[in-house]
Amino acid sequence: MGTGILKTIGENLQFVLVCALVILAIVVAAKLIEDKVLKDNVAKVSKTRYLTICAMLGALAMILHIFDFPVAFLAPGFYKLDFSEIPVMIGAFCLGPVGGVIIELVKILLKLVVKGTTTAFVGDLANFVVGCSFVVPAAILYHLKKTRAMAMISLATGTAVMTVFGSLFNAVYLLPAFSRLYGMPLDAIVGMGTAINKGITSVSTLVLFAVAPLNLLKGVLISVPTMLLYKRISRVLHSTAQDAGAVSRHSQPQG
Repeated sequence: MGTGILKTIGENLQFVLVCALVILAIVVAAKLIEDKVLKDNVAKVSKTRYLTICAMLGALAMILHIFDFPVAFLAPGFYKLDFSEIPVMIGAFCLGPVGGVIIELVKILLKLVVKGTTTAFVGDLANFVVGCSFVVPAAILYHLKKTRAMAMISLATGTAVMTVFGSLFNAVYLLPAFSRLYGMPLDAIVGMGTAINKGITSVSTLVLFAVAPLNLLKGVLISVPTMLLYKRISRVLHSTAQDAGAVSRHSQPQG
């Protein structure tokens, strides 16, 4: 009994360490790209204003994240959709990829405080990492050339990256971690998918026929409102930043 408890504690600590390393790696990568590739293309605002915008959009994203919902015809119930990436993407378009990552992290941390976790934190890590795989590439492309056409291209690219990365991440790490930490055999998880789609008979087919289509659907559901809302909301965000007198000449969206 004691050995089992120690093993469980060890597995949980290992997962927490992996989470911390993944978050750190994403933040560092986004920062390097922002500094070396985007340079002056990202709006320059005071630290106070920057953090205020991140906190506001992160809180809004958390509220939207709480109201997640399953897509029963497509994937098992522990896979859920929500609209929380809309404020995250708007923040990333405004502040850059690092801002997007910070808003994504604020969203997850606030959600854990308010609602806790029902997936042994695996779902929360998945939401953060997969969300960043969507937001960061889209933000990088958009800040290279701020036009409406590029915004559409960046969102489509982010959707494609999220679909591919999210599928691989689920197959290689998240599903095995969920099985181990939540105490549910992988066969049982696959069986939940089989009940929805007879073509799902393994982890790979679960990812192919459930996870990938779900991420594609998520990309569309986030991209369309972002395109409709960003220009209007960005004016408010940029105007609040201008009182710090530090907005770069490239901060306003074009088109």
